[in-house]
Amino acid sequence: MYKNHLAIMLLAAVLPAAAEIPAGYYNSLDGLRNQSLKDQLCEIIHSHTRLSYNSLWDYYPETDAYPEEVNGRLLVWDMYSDNWNNQQYYYYGGTRGLNREHSVPKSWWGSGNDAIYNFPAGTDIMHILPSDGDANMAKSNYPLGEVDDSNVTFSNGTSTVGLPVSGQGGGSSRVFEPDDEYKGDFARIYFYMVTCYQDYTWRYTYMFTNNTYLSLRDWAMELLLDWSRNDPVSQKEIDRNDAVYSIQGNRNPFVDDPELAEYIWGDRQGEAYSVEHYEGDPVLISPTQDSELNFGDVAVGSSQSVDLYVKGEGLTSNLSVAIYGNDRSLFKAAATSIPAANANSATGFQLRITYSPTSVGTHSARLSVYDGGITGSVGVSLSGSCLPVPSLSTLTARPATNVTETSYRAQWDAAPEGETIDYYVVTRTIYGSNGSATTTTEQSEENYLDFDDMQPGDTHTYYVQSSRLGYFSDPSNTITVGTSSVGLTTANSPLAVTTYDGQLVRFTCNEPHTGCRIYNISGQLVRSIPTVENGTMITLPYGAYIVTTKQHRTPIKILVR
Repeated sequence: MYKNHLAIMLLAAVLPAAAEIPAGYYNSLDGLRNQSLKDQLCEIIHSHTRLSYNSLWDYYPETDAYPEEVNGRLLVWDMYSDNWNNQQYYYYGGTRGLNREHSVPKSWWGSGNDAIYNFPAGTDIMHILPSDGDANMAKSNYPLGEVDDSNVTFSNGTSTVGLPVSGQGGGSSRVFEPDDEYKGDFARIYFYMVTCYQDYTWRYTYMFTNNTYLSLRDWAMELLLDWSRNDPVSQKEIDRNDAVYSIQGNRNPFVDDPELAEYIWGDRQGEAYSVEHYEGDPVLISPTQDSELNFGDVAVGSSQSVDLYVKGEGLTSNLSVAIYGNDRSLFKAAATSIPAANANSATGFQLRITYSPTSVGTHSARLSVYDGGITGSVGVSLSGSCLPVPSLSTLTARPATNVTETSYRAQWDAAPEGETIDYYVVTRTIYGSNGSATTTTEQSEENYLDFDDMQPGDTHTYYVQSSRLGYFSDPSNTITVGTSSVGLTTANSPLAVTTYDGQLVRFTCNEPHTGCRIYNISGQLVRSIPTVENGTMITLPYGAYIVTTKQHRTPIKILVR
């Protein structure tokens, strides 16, 4: 395929020039070793332009397009399947069947929308790759690893999922193994992630550890080093690294110099790293000339903000910022002057740009950064698309399938044909056998989502909404998944709960029920009744509730009105 290993070997000696690394970008690494080296790498790459999640589709033609057009159209280069090679995935924006995949699963650091919108890693295109939907779902949040050939649960010829070989997996039931063609790519992405976000507290520690150095478990360190050594940097990686740098203003240092991994985790630990210093005029490292800042689709009357990363080397005075063009009034910079000390610092300066469209249509302007001692100016294209406020249909949730003692697949009808959505949101409430209730939200770009966190005695409920441009459809009907679904307990004792006008609630049962708990739709416990008998009556405020007892664990939904 595209990778030429002989060419890569020759490339290694001249990699800095080939990869267009900006002058001075890595100067601060000179003479550092071990943790100091990794900490300084984090300083260099952690600050970057924060992209909007919706805009990622617009950047994939720059970062992940196959270098040759087919029939005059761009192909999406998917590292999770060979569908791109079979010409199934032409680039045409966000589509069903093609996902925005966090190669380091977002559940490893957060949950639901919070993991995307409140953490920089959630929109860092360095590790968010276009992916075949089926492969993405099969991969789930499993760690990287080598699959035992006798225990494969999914394979499409490029991605393999299954039980790990001995010593791998970090306790996970399965691992995800990419094709040999891309193992080095994934290894260098993971090196980047545990360096750029080394301060994160990881919720799942299959591969990562909650320390800033070395940040990897021993088995994962050995695996990633092996993959990086045996699958050298390809032209695809170099091109993608340059494209990401032009978009969000930072680079993957392990693509620019794969030997850095050896200094931190490998055979050169303890050695001082050496770089060739740049001596010259003031330079603006980020943004780059003619880079683009795309705000994606925004509903009329709403706003979308993006943080533009501004980084200089040797600036002698403050930088100036101006926005011009026909639609300049729709784009606003939070500052028009950036102190040289801030731009020259290791972390640079985050300049917030906000797009606030007032009419439907496409809009563009240009941002100029100048002064500071640099020659001329650096121009950045600003663009956004304003759409009407979306009208979203109420979805229909379907009963769970593939139900086992520990897992199930939540599913629902897809949004109607022709109705554009960004993703689906699944809201679950987990009712524990101890009376606890926990509500979580998860995203899916397909009309199903697999869960593997069912515990004996638990009952789960879920409903679904679609999301578009920050708006949500009305909640679907609620589906219940309980232990009775898989025959883990005896049948529920009969229980009926009837509501009447005037906030009255009546229980009907043929024997007393104990441990009655009543939750509101947010999962909060609002009433606990030690025992209810046939004919027991209570009053509740107007609203929707879930009722369970120890003898009837399948939730009963009631509406008091």
